[in-house]
Amino acid sequence: MTSYKSGLFSEFIACIYLRLHGFRIICRRYVTGRNTGRAEIDIIARRKNLVVFIEVKRRCDITTGLMAVTPGQSIRLRRAAETYLARTNWMGDARFDIVVVAPYKIRWIRGAV
Repeated sequence: MTSYKSGLFSEFIACIYLRLHGFRIICRRYVTGRNTGRAEIDIIARRKNLVVFIEVKRRCDITTGLMAVTPGQSIRLRRAAETYLARTNWMGDARFDIVVVAPYKIRWIRGAV
């Protein structure tokens, strides 16, 4: 399996995991625009008055998955999320999470970015 297909499969697993925890998936692979200096948001999910922007990482273990989100990527994710919130006129709460998919484990870190 290529790394691209592996990443798509990990996002699919993360979506199922979030659905089991009561979230509704609003958007997958949200991009604000090409060459804008902004990142792609893997999953945008919602539960009641909370919108969660989720970065999915597939790694061999949980620790390397957590270390894979760099400070530069965090800034780009925040900018992309701000663009999404402005376009949708969202007035509720928002949060950034990381879901690390490792063999036989899923780790969901809330408020990570």
